[in-house]
Amino acid sequence: MAGHSKWANIKRQKARVDAKKGKTFTQLSRAIIVAARNGVADPDGNFQLRTAIDKAKAAGVANDSIERSLAKGAGTYQDDDATLEEVRYEGYGAGGVAVLIEALTDNRNRTAAYLRSAFTKNGGNLGETGCVSWMFAQKGVVTLETADEEKLLEASIEAEADTYEIYDDDSVEVYTIATNLDNLNQTLLRYNLVVKDMELRWIPNSDIEITDAEQGRSLLKLIDTLESLDDVQNVTANFVAEELMTVMS
Repeated sequence: MAGHSKWANIKRQKARVDAKKGKTFTQLSRAIIVAARNGVADPDGNFQLRTAIDKAKAAGVANDSIERSLAKGAGTYQDDDATLEEVRYEGYGAGGVAVLIEALTDNRNRTAAYLRSAFTKNGGNLGETGCVSWMFAQKGVVTLETADEEKLLEASIEAEADTYEIYDDDSVEVYTIATNLDNLNQTLLRYNLVVKDMELRWIPNSDIEITDAEQGRSLLKLIDTLESLDDVQNVTANFVAEELMTVMS
C-alpha cells in the first residue's frame, strides 16, 4: 500500500532549503471563514472548520480573531461587507510545469493581477480555467507525526485509504479519496495515531523532471512568490527536481 508523493517531497526539501514561513494570519482566518460558510459554523460538526481552527491556533492566531472569523463565516458579523469566494487559478511555470493555485479572495481581478505578475516575473504565464487542472486529482491527505507501520497499515486498510508515504523524518502522509477524508482521520485517531494535519490536496497525475538549475530556481521562486500572497491558500505543481534540491540544500 505504501506510495510515493513526489510533490510532497519537493515541498519538504524546499522548506528545509529556504526555511519557508507558515501561512499568514490573513490566510488562516480566511480559511476559517470559508469553512464556516460552506458547512455548519460548529467545529464539532464540520471537520474542514475544525482543521482550519487547529491550524490557526497552532500558528498563534488570537482566540478573538478566530471567533471573529467564525462570525463572519456564519454571517453574524456585521462590520464587514467583504465577500470571500473560493477560486482556482491555473498556469504554467518554467519548463512547461503545471501550477494549480487555490485562493480565497474578495476581488478576483486583484488576485488575478497579482498572480499574473508572479508568473510573468518568474518565467511562466497564468492560463485559462481548465488548462492544467486535468493533470491533477483531488485527494484527502492526513499527516501523522510518526507511526508504527503495522498499526498504520491496519488502520489504512480499515479506513479504505489509497496509499501512504513514510518520510525520512518518520512523519507519514496517508491518502484517500476526497469524500473519505473525515472517515480516514477518525479511524487513524481510533488507532491512537497522532494526527498532525488533514486537508484536501491536489495531487499531480504525472511529473516533469527538472534538471536545469535555472529552471529549478525560477520554479521555486515562483512557488515562494505565490504562497506569500494573502489571497493564496495552496499551491501545487507537477515537477520533480530532487537532484537540484540536493545540490541547492
